[in-house]
Amino acid sequence: MLSGKKILIGVSGSIAAYKSAYLVREFIRLGAEVKVVMTDAATSFIAPLTLGTLAKNPVSIDFVKDSKSGEWENHVELGLWADLFLIAPLSANSLSKMVSGNSDNLLIATYLSAKCPVWVAPAMDLDMFKHFSTGENLQKLKEKGVHVLEPREGELASGLEGKGRMEEPPEIARAVYEYFTPNSILKGKKVLITGGPTYEAIDPVRFIGNHSSGLTGVLLAEACAERGAEVVLVSGPGSHKTKHPYVTTYSITSANDMLEVVQDHWNKCDLGIFSAAVADYRPAEAADQKIKKKEDDMLIRLVKNPDILAWAGSQKKDDQYLVGFALETENEEEHARQKLERKNLDLLVLNSLNDSGAGFGHSTNKITLIRPNNNLTKFELKEKSEMAKDILNAIENDLK
Repeated sequence: MLSGKKILIGVSGSIAAYKSAYLVREFIRLGAEVKVVMTDAATSFIAPLTLGTLAKNPVSIDFVKDSKSGEWENHVELGLWADLFLIAPLSANSLSKMVSGNSDNLLIATYLSAKCPVWVAPAMDLDMFKHFSTGENLQKLKEKGVHVLEPREGELASGLEGKGRMEEPPEIARAVYEYFTPNSILKGKKVLITGGPTYEAIDPVRFIGNHSSGLTGVLLAEACAERGAEVVLVSGPGSHKTKHPYVTTYSITSANDMLEVVQDHWNKCDLGIFSAAVADYRPAEAADQKIKKKEDDMLIRLVKNPDILAWAGSQKKDDQYLVGFALETENEEEHARQKLERKNLDLLVLNSLNDSGAGFGHSTNKITLIRPNNNLTKFELKEKSEMAKDILNAIENDLK
């Protein structure tokens, strides 16, 4: 995510300074290294100890750390350290000083020394935001390359309603995350992914299922999110889950559960990657109580489960792209081609249980990508994380 990125957060004197704590947590959660520089006025709204604890770095406030020893805060080093300097909240006072260059505090001096991109999130009352000087100052910052995160409309601290609320921390973090995301054709697209097995109940204790761990679905979801996509993952009860903050996960159990979520989301998505190992059949009736062992044998009548991938293919619009998976044990390519055509897919990912290290229960897989024009792309055995990248690279090439 933002691992290895250095984010410097500037906090100026605004009631919205309390949001800085949430903002720091968002960046830490995304894996960034965070430092905070505050104006003296900002310390009246939120304690430096709070921000320093969350950032895991001491907060910088004054030019001089210790007057007796002569130790000083090096604003030049702070400005050079950051990959991005984000001032949130930005008060009208600090905005004015940024434009004029009046560096009477550490935050503004650091801004004047920064070599990285600078972003600001203004926060002030309605009349202050609407004042001509505020508009002129923001325009000057924009003209000089400063990225302005426009404030929202809503209830303000004064009780007035209007524009001036600082953008919410999750939205700011998401914007920064997307800024550092590699330029991908998937950026901003909505992606629906299914993963893991489905469990079809026999009784409250037993079920029909398979050995899918859900790892492929998780890796595909995370790889899509890393490329800036908005991801919905419909995940069966496998052993692998994701904590990626930009993957929305729906945990399901049965094929009917999965179909319900897919039907809610597919028509709103640009891309579907259906990697789930959905059970083909389910018991016609599931017992309410645990079935007791009585006879030497027991018959369970099975009925066919809904074909989720076929449903998505039948509903697919011209501007949607659909990927399916096939796990075969014989006549692999022939069966895969038939599935590709039958289910109206744009791409099919084929793997075989005959290949050592492929299929369920491995961190590796060996795949063949099949397209409607009978174009085959074969890959060697590799880690599933790399396999996910190969699949997304192929999708991106098709979407260009």
